[in-house]
Amino acid sequence: MDFIYYLLLILLLTKIFGHITTLLGQPSVLGKLLIGIIIGPAFFGWIESNDFIHYFAEIGVILLMFIAGLETDLEQLKQTWKSAFAVAIGGIILPFLGGYAAADAFGLNHNYSLFMGVVFSATSVSISVQVLKDLNRLNSREGTTILGAAVVDDVLVVILLAVMMSFLGAGTAVSLGMLISKKIIFFIITVIVGWFVVPRFMKILERITVTEPVITMALVVCFAFAYFADLMGMAAIIGAFAAGISISQTSFKNTVESKIEPIAYSIFVPVFFVSIGLNVSFKGIGNQIGFIIVLTVVAVLTKLIGGALGARITGMNNRSALAVGSGMISRGEVALIIASAGLQAKLLPNEYFTSVVITVILTTLIAPPMLKLFFRDTATKRGSQ
Repeated sequence: MDFIYYLLLILLLTKIFGHITTLLGQPSVLGKLLIGIIIGPAFFGWIESNDFIHYFAEIGVILLMFIAGLETDLEQLKQTWKSAFAVAIGGIILPFLGGYAAADAFGLNHNYSLFMGVVFSATSVSISVQVLKDLNRLNSREGTTILGAAVVDDVLVVILLAVMMSFLGAGTAVSLGMLISKKIIFFIITVIVGWFVVPRFMKILERITVTEPVITMALVVCFAFAYFADLMGMAAIIGAFAAGISISQTSFKNTVESKIEPIAYSIFVPVFFVSIGLNVSFKGIGNQIGFIIVLTVVAVLTKLIGGALGARITGMNNRSALAVGSGMISRGEVALIIASAGLQAKLLPNEYFTSVVITVILTTLIAPPMLKLFFRDTATKRGSQ
């Protein structure tokens, strides 16, 4: 019954620490991330990552991005696609160069340094989504730009990873043509199914005489899109986000949103936040403190500046551009997955894996307060106009 004990601790402590950080003027998600580090192997060791944590966390992040899709203004998203693409490009080029340079400066060989660039080109906006929701800015121009950029970033980084593994990985031949074809197929099928099939599917199945048919079918759509995304080599959260957008265009949007949020935020999303902190361990990093500090600074600044430049050249003012750049800083679970893949393909040295994980966690912890700072500045400027 250890999983009951784990769940008890996670639900209780995430709410308490989330409340404490809001009292300190920081986003509640920061407290939820920190409690994962405190109760995990890094400090008290009350909870260790296991299959239960992994599966609940996967469901949590999928539901979080599904809700983000439900709440996204599709017209606003269409209007910001140019900015989203520019932000994604800027947020890949600078981190790639910065990650490579930092690794090279600490003596890693050419292949390892290239892979380090790929790891820190990744973006995970699941944490940013929670902060944007808390700030009521998810549907702002900046918020939709961040969401759009995350989709583009995911596609480009996965392709970049495939190129690396094809040419440099150990026994990991990957067909680049097949990879790109799968991405194209994913978007074509997702658009067709989301636009034509999902609304009819929901209308037909709402009539069946069982408990909560609409919510159940919405979850079926969410998990089907997430699973399809995974099959096509995309992050499952991109599929969940697309599912949310498709249902947001139906008459069921408000019903689904009002009933999915309690399910997600009461049990699954807190486990996801804690699971990130559970990856932190300080064993064997005594000689790599300098490397971690430099890599973290480079990871934060290159994403911030790269994303901000992309937003700036597409017409945003400086404050809005920095707000967008700050929303791209968190590497989260996406970078952790890429780092694990690189470890298996011998593109990342074993002795540096823990340092990379800690750096990824640090970017995830740094992102929420920076987001709040820059979005507060944009709100202040708008209020003074």
